[in-house]
Amino acid sequence: MTKHFLHLADYTADEILGLLNLAKELKVKFHKKEKYKPFKDRSLAMIFAKPSARTRVSFETGFEWMGGNALFLGPNDIGIGKREAIKDISRLFARYNDMIMARLFDHKHILELAEYSNVPVINGLTDYNHPCQILADILTVLEHRESLKDLKIVYMGDGNNIVHSWLQLASILPMHFVCCNPSGFDPDEKTVQMVYGSQISTFESSHDPNSAVKDADVIYTDVWASMGQKKEEEEREKIFADFQVTMELLERTGKETLFMHCLPAERGREVTDEVMESKNSIVFDEAENRMHAQNAVMVYLQGS
Repeated sequence: MTKHFLHLADYTADEILGLLNLAKELKVKFHKKEKYKPFKDRSLAMIFAKPSARTRVSFETGFEWMGGNALFLGPNDIGIGKREAIKDISRLFARYNDMIMARLFDHKHILELAEYSNVPVINGLTDYNHPCQILADILTVLEHRESLKDLKIVYMGDGNNIVHSWLQLASILPMHFVCCNPSGFDPDEKTVQMVYGSQISTFESSHDPNSAVKDADVIYTDVWASMGQKKEEEEREKIFADFQVTMELLERTGKETLFMHCLPAERGREVTDEVMESKNSIVFDEAENRMHAQNAVMVYLQGS
């Protein structure tokens, strides 16, 4: 049976830790400019219904560094679920390519793509989750803290796809995860229940930024209006105003807290420029690790 990378919850703790170790090894190889070509004469189809500079550059650079050829297909090249049935696209691309990565809106589309593909499918993001990002995030936390023990992650903002993948990770690896958001912007309840059901981590829902951040090892945020929500931007700016990550908020943690953001950041909205440029900020280590984490996923899937 073909192995895919669609949700973090599809993987065991040992598999996730194995991916992190593999990502660290590949990162060393990349920086040493070692010759490493596991994808020689292989191709990766990259389907983008949602555009993204980081996702394209990280997958394309990583796959080509590992000897393969990455093909970019933008929204105008392929209309997922519009011009052609997804199951037809899946079976066709699987005959041309050795791997498929898709960054889509509707989560059902990535599930269908994987169902009909006999080559690995990687979820580059959907409206429901973002597993590649959170794998890169936990890799970055591990690098900076050298341990994942007694970890408190506080997410500040909308209970979105980033939160859903953090919750899935919390159902696998132990942590205390706090989602601090305005009332009415909570994460998916079924995904929250995964954490409770696992009995591995603790979850806290908060609407008070000042109390939520106490003892936080990491404060994490994202844009207040994601792609597809830009019509709500002005309204959301008013609702989320008290959830901006400032230096004052970071200082309320009572410890040296790391700041993370999946990017792109709207400086002056969800986070101040001062925080982005502070010594607490590890956003660019995090952004770089997208490539190394994704490389690990691709190498792992090729051998599965």
